[in-house]
Amino acid sequence: MRESYLFGLINRGRGKLLELLEASPEAQREEVPQGFNNHLLWQVGHLVTVTDGIVLGFSGEPSAVPATYRGLFGNGTKPADWTGEPPAWDTLIAQLREQSGQLEAALSGKMDAPVKENFFKAETVGELLQAVMLHDNQHLGMINAMLKVLKQG
Repeated sequence: MRESYLFGLINRGRGKLLELLEASPEAQREEVPQGFNNHLLWQVGHLVTVTDGIVLGFSGEPSAVPATYRGLFGNGTKPADWTGEPPAWDTLIAQLREQSGQLEAALSGKMDAPVKENFFKAETVGELLQAVMLHDNQHLGMINAMLKVLKQG
């Protein structure tokens, strides 16, 4: 797969995510919809955190997010368990917006580079980026569903 095509897909997917998130009502961004464990703010932080861990972590690049994010937004976390204040919405949105460019800057020309053993069974940086697209799309669907439930409430 061409590198430019792959980064283009990531950018388009992130653009759709940002479009949905930025249009969400401010009053509902930290409301956990019925039937869900998390809210929209968590979704943004989770995407930033997990993308960083998957792509940068397994490729051996340094993390670009604070270590505290793992406890707030990592797999299995939920706002009901938080003991401190999360980052602000605008901070997380800015990080989500900037992340794809940061990934491209750090990983351009390294699509075939081997990566650490991982749960995706990805063998190269390019395969990790494809896994991130899958993860982003799963959460795009979740965010769409959450917004529909919030709109009904």
